[in-house]
Amino acid sequence: MPEPTSSSTHGRLVFACSGAADVGEIADRVARLLHREGTARMFCLACVGALAEDAIARARTASDILAIDGCESDCARKVLESAGVTRVRHMRLTDHQMPKGQTPPNVHNVQAAAERAKHVLLVP
Repeated sequence: MPEPTSSSTHGRLVFACSGAADVGEIADRVARLLHREGTARMFCLACVGALAEDAIARARTASDILAIDGCESDCARKVLESAGVTRVRHMRLTDHQMPKGQTPPNVHNVQAAAERAKHVLLVP
């Protein structure tokens, strides 16, 4: 995946739970969209979960972190916290009128979630 082109995204990371449910797919697609647009760099949640030291160090020193979870399990947030990454902004799709098992991962839903994610990430 290419690096974001904007220098303003230096140190801004996004992690997504890419779970098996529809909202997990949406979370993953939102993170990839934010990466492509240059809003934040998508980073590997599995590396953090596997306790890869370089990934954890990078996450701990990021200027901003957004964890996008599809549902109430909050896997992305919990993985980051369990690795000692605590300065995390969090977004749960089911809190934004996207019920698990009832939200198709279509362009409309991905775009709506991406707009909300930008707001969560960029607004202090």
